[in-house]
Amino acid sequence: QVPLMESGGGSVQAGGSLRLSCVVSGLDLDYYILGWFRQAPGKEREGVAAIYRPSLRLTEYADSVRGRFTISRDESKRTLYLQMDHLKPEDAATYYCAATDGGMVWSRLLPRDWQFWGQGTQVNVAD
Repeated sequence: QVPLMESGGGSVQAGGSLRLSCVVSGLDLDYYILGWFRQAPGKEREGVAAIYRPSLRLTEYADSVRGRFTISRDESKRTLYLQMDHLKPEDAATYYCAATDGGMVWSRLLPRDWQFWGQGTQVNVAD
């Protein structure tokens, strides 16, 4: 069973909003750090945002989305969220949620530091 399952992708006009969700199963949410990554066609996967364990809930954002996107987690629903506002055409990509136990490196938002991945949800932004 895939421990991470994304939903909420779709098509939106530039300037619009979407909220992505990721249901987490089989992982101890008190221990794992959660994050969002994205990959556009022909480009490498890049980090978007991450949120630390419930004990601190620190967040980290890529410069390209800071101030427009908000990451949050709800342990009671075992769900990670990404609220995306003021979307731009360059935000179009497949978005993946991920989990890591790498407490020392999580804020670097580098894909190689993350152990578990969802299958992705597509976001399209029309100009």
